[in-house]
Amino acid sequence: MVQLTLPKGSAPKKGTTHPTPDGAKNTRTFKVYRYNPETDENPSWDTYKVDMDDCGPMVLDALLWIKNNVDASLAFRRSCREGVCGSCSMNIGGRNTIACTSGIDEYKGEITISPLPHQPVVRDLIPDLTQFYAQHAAVKPYLKTDTPAPEKEWKQGPEQREKLDGLYECIMCASCSTACPSYWWNGDKYMGPAALLQAYRWLADSRDEATGERLDELNDPFKLYRCHTIMNCAQVCPKGLNPAEAIGEIKQMMVEREG
Repeated sequence: MVQLTLPKGSAPKKGTTHPTPDGAKNTRTFKVYRYNPETDENPSWDTYKVDMDDCGPMVLDALLWIKNNVDASLAFRRSCREGVCGSCSMNIGGRNTIACTSGIDEYKGEITISPLPHQPVVRDLIPDLTQFYAQHAAVKPYLKTDTPAPEKEWKQGPEQREKLDGLYECIMCASCSTACPSYWWNGDKYMGPAALLQAYRWLADSRDEATGERLDELNDPFKLYRCHTIMNCAQVCPKGLNPAEAIGEIKQMMVEREG
């Protein structure tokens, strides 16, 4: 059997187990990944007992409860708390998602929380998404036209507008890309599900006039064609989108252009 060894300093160790809050009768256990780049210590798994009678129903509520009542040093991103900004994306119970719309009652037993996988960790639950955002910028996610701008607005018919449904709702949380094995192994070359879904959002837009240019930029063995339709992206998307389908549409556009 093949034995895999993590690089020195990367294997998480058992961390601190914090006591049950005084007087708490209804608690849930959370096992949270901790990493402090300012020390030479390995990452650790810290265990917390959260008083559910004093905590909201979402996983993000539990993290805020821990930060406010037990350990102020716990670091994680959050903002809107409404499933709109994508800031609180992390791996909860072994699945990438966003913490603000994940109900605690959706999980049984101890709940494990860690950063999005296969990304450098800045601290605790905060991944470094520099490359992810650079790939989003690379697909030029904005309207490109040669026709002089109209006095008021670029118009679309209802059928043209419907083609954008399932595309514009992406909140760029990175749950899909960091769940994709192709992105794990070729993240420096493969654009990933999120960026490619954004690319198709503009390819499908009837107002955009840079279709040829956009396809030229994606016509690369790695940028587009590393997708093998594993479908992890669609399974984890907290907004119920299907990046794999969008990638398939781009491939079809490539075929039709060559035909």
